[in-house]
Amino acid sequence: MDWHSSGITTSVVGALKRGLNPRFSDLGIMICGGRDRHSTNTPNELRAFAMKAGLDGDELARTSRLTARVDNNAIADGFQLYLHSFVITKSGEWVVVQQGMNPHNRIARRYHWHSVTVRDFVSDPHTASVGKPQGEIRNLVDARAEKARDTLLAITKQPLEDALRDIRNLSMPMRHDVRAKDVDLKRLGAVLAVAYEKDLRDFASLLLVAGLGPRTLQSLALIAEVVHGAPSRFSDPARFSFAHGGKDGHPFPVPLKVYDDSLAILRRSLEAARLGYTEKLEGFKRLDRLTRDVEEKREPLADFNSVVSHERAISASIGGRTVFDDNPQYKRSVRIPQLNLF
Repeated sequence: MDWHSSGITTSVVGALKRGLNPRFSDLGIMICGGRDRHSTNTPNELRAFAMKAGLDGDELARTSRLTARVDNNAIADGFQLYLHSFVITKSGEWVVVQQGMNPHNRIARRYHWHSVTVRDFVSDPHTASVGKPQGEIRNLVDARAEKARDTLLAITKQPLEDALRDIRNLSMPMRHDVRAKDVDLKRLGAVLAVAYEKDLRDFASLLLVAGLGPRTLQSLALIAEVVHGAPSRFSDPARFSFAHGGKDGHPFPVPLKVYDDSLAILRRSLEAARLGYTEKLEGFKRLDRLTRDVEEKREPLADFNSVVSHERAISASIGGRTVFDDNPQYKRSVRIPQLNLF
């Protein structure tokens, strides 16, 4: 839910790999690869997985290399891959998520593949390519390059235009700071009202945990909307950064205490649901409905500057941290090495 900071894809993939892989026997899913040196080990990880699942490890390794080479070489868009992640189930269905960086303007582009939709690796093979448009590029796996290739097939069983339309609408500026114009202040106002107005807070707390603090409730209300909201509600993604801030300090440092409390409540709710007690998970749905009711009936309007000032004022008391805290001289390296895998 970070607003516009780099590295989110890498962090999410790494966290999922660490959390899910040890539970492969229960969940039947494995995540291979990762960033930089981890990406080059993907074929070996896939072969080891294939031995457990009874799949063709060499074919999976070939698929891994092929998807990487297509995105890094066949698409001449100025982006060099630095992240290659291969998600696979024991039944053999797979997803590839890769990310490339343009070393000149530091903009990232992400490439998605899904085994169900790939009909031909050299003819429109992607489920999506996500990034800021940068003009015409040379794309040798575009279906319009038919005359330049020997083998062609269409990729999808069903149109993906509806999903892609929502992605295209999520236009984010180059800057990292969050501004009032980036946020639907009425929606944010509803979240703050539920979190801080006593009567609403007491009622909302009962939906999840009695006596829940307002700052954690603010985060959980935004989490509930991410889980249960319709795509039309995500037109202002900056709003969700008010759940847990941003690792680069925008709109405020990550409040580690609130972060941990949110995770603990979610974990307890999921564990209870596994035992058949779904009240807490249902509570998240009711919390989302309550927030929307407040938005529609009370028409609250958040004071953006006051909210950010308040969050920064209380940051130290709730464990506020950024990636710059331990190294104020932190600088990014411009050079992004080409990996052998690609």
